[in-house]
Amino acid sequence: MILQALALTLRLAVVVALILIVIALPLGYWLAMSRSRLKFLVESVVALPIVLPPTVLGFYVLTAIGPLSAIGRWYHVLTGGSLAFTFHGLVIGSVLYSLPFAVQPIAAAFSSVDRTLLEASATLGASSWRSFWKIILPLGIPGVFTGLVLSFAHTLGEFGVVLMIGGNIPGATQTASILIYDQVQALNYAVANQTAFLLLVSCFVLLAVLFGLRRHTKWSLWEWQ
Repeated sequence: MILQALALTLRLAVVVALILIVIALPLGYWLAMSRSRLKFLVESVVALPIVLPPTVLGFYVLTAIGPLSAIGRWYHVLTGGSLAFTFHGLVIGSVLYSLPFAVQPIAAAFSSVDRTLLEASATLGASSWRSFWKIILPLGIPGVFTGLVLSFAHTLGEFGVVLMIGGNIPGATQTASILIYDQVQALNYAVANQTAFLLLVSCFVLLAVLFGLRRHTKWSLWEWQ
């Protein structure tokens, strides 16, 4: 039971972290480089999951992907299944919930790149695309790595969002945090303690890696705040 929930949680965290990196790289680049007057609106939307109650976000995501919604009906036509109370639904909700933890460190790292380097690159005839791959991304790797680890760790501990969207289906949507809650409700504190301890150790190891890298490479986990 514990291993099943932990395996599902790790699978969810890996999938979400990889999806978020793909989304956060272009979005973080735009936030770092754009001078649009509407940028503050995009920044507000990205940061919203930090202050929004998880149950609120989970409710609206569940409504958006439910069988009566346009997305839910479209998904049913394509696959014959449902997004609500499935692993795929958990992925959608988790991506939205952990979005700021991936985007903000990356945007901060890209913003810190010396603009004179970009100007020199443009003077030499390099395109924006080439400048991104040759200058911005290499110098922003610490922020990219921070975003990857933070989004992974944040997904490990999700509760409200995954409970609203996925329920508590063992082997399908029962993550480690849901299992802890379920076992506490059943007064089975031994299983709850074992699961909580494994999550505690996992999160500690991830943070130790980040702070260890900071010590050797002079970048900070909190530089994006």
